Amino acid sequence: MYRPYSEGTVFYDTSGIKITNNEFGVYTGIEKGLDDNRWRLSGTIRMDKNENFDYLFSPAASIVFKPRANNYLRMSFSSAIRNPTLTDQYLFLNVGRAILSGNLNGVQGLTTTESLLDYLANPAPGVLQTFDIDPVRPEKVKTFEVGYRSTLFNSVYVDLGYYYSIYDDFLGFNIGADVTLDPTNGFPRRIQVFRYAANSNNRVTTQGFSLGLNYYFATRFSLNGNYSWNNLNKEFSEDPIIPAFNTPEHKFNIGIAGRDLGGILPNPIGFSINYKWIDNFIFEGSPQFTGGIPSYSLMDVQVNYSMKKLNTTIKVGASNILNNKSFQTYGGPRIGRLAYISLVYDYKKAIN
Repeated sequence: MYRPYSEGTVFYDTSGIKITNNEFGVYTGIEKGLDDNRWRLSGTIRMDKNENFDYLFSPAASIVFKPRANNYLRMSFSSAIRNPTLTDQYLFLNVGRAILSGNLNGVQGLTTTESLLDYLANPAPGVLQTFDIDPVRPEKVKTFEVGYRSTLFNSVYVDLGYYYSIYDDFLGFNIGADVTLDPTNGFPRRIQVFRYAANSNNRVTTQGFSLGLNYYFATRFSLNGNYSWNNLNKEFSEDPIIPAFNTPEHKFNIGIAGRDLGGILPNPIGFSINYKWIDNFIFEGSPQFTGGIPSYSLMDVQVNYSMKKLNTTIKVGASNILNNKSFQTYGGPRIGRLAYISLVYDYKKAIN
């Protein structure tokens, strides 16, 4: 149950307008093992209802096959919905260059920004082009995934997977202008640019691949690494939707960790060091917050010390310990080092 109250600063709740929005969902599933659990079958279904949209159903199913010990092959189909957010429905925010607006009721007669620029350069008849935007509706996705997990040589853990997702009514936004022309000379008397929440008119697909490796050695040490590739397939030029995928195509992690290490201290210590690299990507937000995010790298470090007699562990660490300040959203601040210390007490009750 949502009751936003912005007095017109973010939403269009002015002049006595009160915004309310209610939604609920139910979920159930079943799981069955076959052939001494070499096969695991599962199925689920979810129902969602938002007061502004129809009932929506999301089924899913998966099969996990274990051909031999520590080897698992998985195949799954899943579906999901994403109801438009409060901002997709009710936003009305003037940011100067444009008004960011929700879109519950649809919009007619917007002028394309490209034709408006052409008209301002050459105000000839027939240059201006208009378009309509349908009311925003829930986004739907179907995903097919296959994966394999195994342990090799009793020391190497491997997990790889591939997914392919199909989106209908992909949520993003369209940009257009509300233009009023002077009837005497044809020059624009009023121009107001809008960014409306909108759905894609085409089917959008994404796909990705991930690979994870863990190598355990010398009893208490491990090397780990993972790589992921994610790609948005948008090959149609006639759809004005701006998808706001905001996901790097490539990224990877490499790390080393140790646990229960002895030494000069009376209790064991542990540590972890992890290096992350994130590829450059385009971040698509509002008109003034759309641009490139350069690739960046981070290093996280943690050391923990276990005081076993006190059932307590002290952890000291830092994310981005080298303070490599980088942007993670276009128009946002540079993010630097975050250091922390924590004390964890494990309560253990004696059993007679």
